[in-house]
Amino acid sequence: MRKSIALIAATVISISFLHAQAPQTYTSAEIYLRLKKLNVLGSVLYLAAHPDDENSRLIAYMAKDRLYRTAYLSMTRGDGGQNLIGDEQGVELGLIRTQEMLAARRVDGAEQFFTRAFDFGFTKTTEEALKTWNKEKILGDVVWVIRKYQPDVIFTRFPEDGRAGHGHHSASAVLAHEAFTAAADPNRFPEQFKYGVKPWQVKRLLWNTFNFGSVNTTSNDQLKVDMGVYNPILGKSYGEIAAESRTNHKSQGAALIPARGQALEYFTLVAGDAAANDPMDGVVTDWSRVENGSEIKLLVDELLKNYSLSNPEKSVPALVNLYEKISKLKDGYWKTQKLKETQQLIEACSGLWLEASARNAYTVQGDSLQINFVINNRLNADASVSEIRVNGFDTSYKQKLDGDKNYFFSKSIFVSGDKPLTQPYWLVQEMSPGSYNVNDQTLIGDAQGKPAFETQFTISVNGHDFVFSRPVQYKFTDPVKGEIYQPVTVLPPVTGKFDPELTLFMDGEEKKVDVETKDHGARISQPKISISGNDAISIKQNSGLTYSVKPVKKEVGVVHSDLLFDINGKKDTAEELMTISYDHIPRIDYFRRSKETFVTADVKISGKHIGYIEGAGDKVPQALEQMGYQVTLLKEKDVNSAMLKQFDAVIAGVRAYDVHSWMNTKYDVLMDYVKEGGNLIVQYNRNNTVGGQKARIGPYPFTISNARVTDENAKVTFLQPDHAVLNFPNKITDRDFDGWIQERGIYFLSQLDPQYKTIFSMHDPNEPEQTGSLVVADYGKGKFVYTGLVFFRELPAGVPGAYRLLANIIALNAKKGF
Repeated sequence: MRKSIALIAATVISISFLHAQAPQTYTSAEIYLRLKKLNVLGSVLYLAAHPDDENSRLIAYMAKDRLYRTAYLSMTRGDGGQNLIGDEQGVELGLIRTQEMLAARRVDGAEQFFTRAFDFGFTKTTEEALKTWNKEKILGDVVWVIRKYQPDVIFTRFPEDGRAGHGHHSASAVLAHEAFTAAADPNRFPEQFKYGVKPWQVKRLLWNTFNFGSVNTTSNDQLKVDMGVYNPILGKSYGEIAAESRTNHKSQGAALIPARGQALEYFTLVAGDAAANDPMDGVVTDWSRVENGSEIKLLVDELLKNYSLSNPEKSVPALVNLYEKISKLKDGYWKTQKLKETQQLIEACSGLWLEASARNAYTVQGDSLQINFVINNRLNADASVSEIRVNGFDTSYKQKLDGDKNYFFSKSIFVSGDKPLTQPYWLVQEMSPGSYNVNDQTLIGDAQGKPAFETQFTISVNGHDFVFSRPVQYKFTDPVKGEIYQPVTVLPPVTGKFDPELTLFMDGEEKKVDVETKDHGARISQPKISISGNDAISIKQNSGLTYSVKPVKKEVGVVHSDLLFDINGKKDTAEELMTISYDHIPRIDYFRRSKETFVTADVKISGKHIGYIEGAGDKVPQALEQMGYQVTLLKEKDVNSAMLKQFDAVIAGVRAYDVHSWMNTKYDVLMDYVKEGGNLIVQYNRNNTVGGQKARIGPYPFTISNARVTDENAKVTFLQPDHAVLNFPNKITDRDFDGWIQERGIYFLSQLDPQYKTIFSMHDPNEPEQTGSLVVADYGKGKFVYTGLVFFRELPAGVPGAYRLLANIIALNAKKGF
């Protein structure tokens, strides 16, 4: 994958790229702010648990008003959250949220870091979070980022106690506090020093207190700073910039209303020196913190004095001179950082356009890739090209660059058979239960890895050679969206997958599984295909790539088989290419081991036809088809009396009422369906409003609460042991709640009308019983069901009991006498 800003060497630079968009450019006003930043030598780090936990207003203010180097360190990539835009969960959701974070940082001007911690879902205790993550491992990651980034001040979003509202939140504060001390201790994580870092003492650790809902942790005696100010150069307040930044968190529906006017941020000291007037009290933030830096300040002052908004190229000679002066300073953190910033400004003021693009989004190991280079010296700076290099290929292409003229150059390069597949660096190795594994210490903390191919343009500007780095991207023009840039992905010669990827055996029956392979055209021998065996499943090849599979034993359980390729005598597990594509982020490709999940479960069903109203996205319809139901996906126009009467049950997907405002208008139609003998099953929603209006969901009143049970092994008590939902067509027992993943359920009901019956009781450790996970009511001839049980997680994971219980919920109106 790619890295937003990469310093290749002291004189090498990458302009910020977000590959779903055109390369980032800067206006003359933005260049002016960046010139001012050359005289600011201060850095701050914001630290919290998840994507969208950050205070975007504070980050924008620090980056764009105070002009400090600013970054956000998120403990996780948000893998365990909920997805409002699709059915991706777990690792895939983390990939989406990583790119959304990078898009947010592109707006607010900060950098982005992550630890290796995996978001395993909501937890109510700090202890569980730290234990699951492997506290020492993730603490080491935080220390590494601090030592590498060297912040003067660290801000945390959350406290270390229950007021944080989430175990991950409080754990992030605990880690920040301990890392504050550990980063400065040469005896802590000394193995990091061989990679160039050294102990670093942060000036202070501040908790950025908050007023969220019923929890107000601010007070008038705390340090206060107005961060809602208006920036006339940018034409926006930092509240407006923050809203624009947060709008990028589309998978979480985290958009904010742009705020204008005063906005006080509050701070309280956690560790380090107290601050009386400003978070950066006592921190030297000018060139006096660098030996012999006073001359640099004067040069920058002169640059600012003479800067021309209409002719920024006039500043290039002075910037090159500044670069050479900074190069002569003693090596250190701020020398490296300011060389990087100065080179960015030389490029921006020169108006240089440097591009390396491919005609295809994919290339294959052992094949070739044609790259097209475009260079344009748009503001006629004194510039010439002396070399172009790409992953081992180099050319002595030399060209004096005339003003505003396009120079084109193409080259086809060989893609080695050993070229690594394009894989997010944190997915290269098998992960541990609560964290990713990354052996390369230098990658830890990075938001993403380097692109598959990277071009270095060596360009002389006013007599000084600079090396500018660009990712090789797939570029094309969409007739509606315009010019699009996407990453280039390296593929293996052949990929393969199973269809379906999960097979459910309900009564020892034989089923068919297809193997799909794709030759990506690298001129290799076709692989010999086989499937790894196991003792539980009989696998026989039929014609072509279709296999008959059947359980050998009727024991309930889950087993896996791998798809194996033998290419020229080398046998290995096949790679399956997974692609995630949304308009607001770059296309995401990653590879996973091609495997089939076999689930053996004694599942009986009653009824055949299901109408499914898709919500935010889930994989429940596929699971229903595995169970033998015929599933019809329903759109707004389909939710009418004539259509609904054919279904044994109508199921609303997760958060259907949250994402479809039209669900409120269909209330009477759905209630009539129930009254006439139908079965309406509503999976969880997050609130009691639809499109800003009070939601109408069930036949009788209830409230959707934030109550949940996060312990996936929590004991489940049957409150209505004789109810049909526990007895027909499957007898539900305690065993059906074995093997659940992540949690039992979320967004349970409360304040229930007496007409509702609660089926289960469960609770997290040291908490009261929760009874709103599965609620059933009779209405007319039919049934209404609300369930916060996380079927959308359990079914794709192959949990046998989840299939059995869902079959009973669907059959509720089919069996009388209970």
